[in-house]
Amino acid sequence: MAFSTRFSQTLTPEDNAMFGPMGYRSGIGIVLINDRRQVFAGHRRDGREPPWQMPQGGIDPGERLEQAVVRELMEELGTDRAVLVDAHPAWLSYDYPAPTATRRAKQYRGQRHKWFLLQFTGSDGDIAIDTDHAEFSAWRWMSPGELVTRVVGFKRDVYAAVLAHFFPHAGMPETAHADPSIESGQFPLQRGPSGTGIRNQAT
Repeated sequence: MAFSTRFSQTLTPEDNAMFGPMGYRSGIGIVLINDRRQVFAGHRRDGREPPWQMPQGGIDPGERLEQAVVRELMEELGTDRAVLVDAHPAWLSYDYPAPTATRRAKQYRGQRHKWFLLQFTGSDGDIAIDTDHAEFSAWRWMSPGELVTRVVGFKRDVYAAVLAHFFPHAGMPETAHADPSIESGQFPLQRGPSGTGIRNQAT
């Protein structure tokens, strides 16, 4: 089943703005869950530590948020097998840490995102991260609480807020004491064809 929507929230013209408050780049974030209510986590290709995050991306000029969600799914996960279930009511932002030498950090103070909850309707084999716009070298399913501890520190408060909203009974960790370190070999990974290592089924 290809991408479809079933939530009732009305998106406002402000929601479709490319740029938000001065200094913040606007984008969308994707909380993709499986039937076990685990969340997709991608292992960044750029080598930054810690490397895990949920899919996110910018909004093209004239693009509606739902269109941006579908495009990012195809560009980063190689699939559109998902149902759009819900959207966080607010735009959530984070600041880049200083000093940060990345290109975007030189252009913007940080990023703000509208986050969407999607139910994955395919099988693990439908996810193909080795796309022309590849962002991830590997991926796995994580519990919401685990994912909060595995994301880079300056995004952790946003992740905790997003996942607490969509999973109100999951029990988020105390983010101030979360350990962002990870040894990827400890976990079953799904890698793209160009990756090394195992293609174990996540448990």
